[in-house]
Amino acid sequence: MTVQDDSKVFSLLGHKPSLFMVFFTEMWERFSYYGMRALFVLFLTTKIADGGWAWSNEDALKLYGWYTGLVYLTPIVGGFIADKFMGYRKAVALGALLMTLGHASMAIETPMFLYTGLAFLILGNGLFKPNLTSIVSGLYAKNEEKKDGAYTIYYMGVNAGAFLGIMLCGYIGEKVSWSLGFGLAGIFMFLGMLQFWFGKGILENVGLAPKEKYDLDDIDDVVEDAVEEVVEEVKVSSGVQRDRYIVVGVLAFFTIFFWAAFEQAGGSMTIFANKYTDRILEGGAANIFKIVDTIITLVPLLIITWVLWKLFAQTFKKISLSNIILGGSFAIIWGIVIWKLNREFSAETTEVPASWFGILNSLFIISFAPLFSKLWESKYNPSAAVKFGLGLILLGFGFGLLAFGAISIPQGAETAKVSMMWLIFAYLFHTIGELFLSPVGLSYVSKLVPAKLIGLMFGVWYLAIFLGNWSAGQLGGMIDKITSEYSLTTFFMIFTVVPAAAGLIMIVLNPVLKKLMHGVR
Repeated sequence: MTVQDDSKVFSLLGHKPSLFMVFFTEMWERFSYYGMRALFVLFLTTKIADGGWAWSNEDALKLYGWYTGLVYLTPIVGGFIADKFMGYRKAVALGALLMTLGHASMAIETPMFLYTGLAFLILGNGLFKPNLTSIVSGLYAKNEEKKDGAYTIYYMGVNAGAFLGIMLCGYIGEKVSWSLGFGLAGIFMFLGMLQFWFGKGILENVGLAPKEKYDLDDIDDVVEDAVEEVVEEVKVSSGVQRDRYIVVGVLAFFTIFFWAAFEQAGGSMTIFANKYTDRILEGGAANIFKIVDTIITLVPLLIITWVLWKLFAQTFKKISLSNIILGGSFAIIWGIVIWKLNREFSAETTEVPASWFGILNSLFIISFAPLFSKLWESKYNPSAAVKFGLGLILLGFGFGLLAFGAISIPQGAETAKVSMMWLIFAYLFHTIGELFLSPVGLSYVSKLVPAKLIGLMFGVWYLAIFLGNWSAGQLGGMIDKITSEYSLTTFFMIFTVVPAAAGLIMIVLNPVLKKLMHGVR
């Protein structure tokens, strides 16, 4: 068997070019998901005169919780289907097609098409989400030491898509047309599906259907993979594997607390931005915001475009059609961005869209993810429990800032004009907490469970995220009740105390969990 030169294999920013093809596929899916999510609660709660449906905050947030929860529940079935029958590649492509149909349905804006669209999105996510993640795991099956860094870069793709989706779908939905905002999400989901399907040729042998794995011409790779699987079974006893499953269960349990608070971003925090934050800017303040908004729009987009160019330089001969579709997609993005910035600079008064604050999480992820990727590969890489604990504590601190900022809001107030700086700082700490917990959680699952169960176990992991998202909707729906009976500060203090307490417990459990992991770091 020939030994490959690592400098050639990991030739794009220290990683495989195939990782970045998957990166852009995930980016378009997250563009569609977060673009729609940015509009969802706002559309449902906006007055009929302004094009919305005038739902109550409670009803809108409960439906939001069910939707954002169920898109993480169906991956349990989607992972099983891919593992046993379809393979990861076909499952990802079919999931993307279903989600495209879902976004198209929502753009019609009738109750029947709303629920039909949500159903397609939920089913499509079930096939797409665990299996694209599993492809990343497969690409690094023989390079465990690079997995944390690979998943953090992959997570940049998640947040690059969220950034662009919230910025463009949110802006168009709030300022131009709800239908156009929802429809834009579907267009890029469709383009992402085509880009992935025509680019699958650089995925090595990863993601094939089970029956296809043994129809390959490269017999050496098949034999090598089979031998490694047997050795792995010999090395890991049933007792060791049982302990590692326990660790996955503990991490998944505490993940519920994280997402129950973090997912207030698309719910109660969006309502806070819409009804309680001063978003009207004039004169110098408006000009400063326009300049800042231009910088934070163009700089990340330039960075992503640079990565795109690097990918083209190394893969165009192998996956030219995929690259052409990807390049065309970015040409459309640049066109919309230039139109948006020109439109805003022409206006004398600036009203910051309520959905705009959602891009801060993605912006901070794009900014800090490379730093964290390097940190996880250094000697300062903390253990799983410490990472999770710090992530929860930082999340709670962000809500503490919101609780303090809301002190001036009277009990039962339906509107207010609080400085937007409280939301900005809250998103900063929430993002740093997310980087400590979410991407490395995926990495630890891939390292703690047998390779043959990766898809299914990612589905189980998403079950915990389902519970967190569902809880976020139920708890967020209590915002009006708690605000009227107590205060908005009391509401946010719930999300301060609970995550921080859970984080402290995780840090205390660190020695026990390290022992149960049996050497996995």
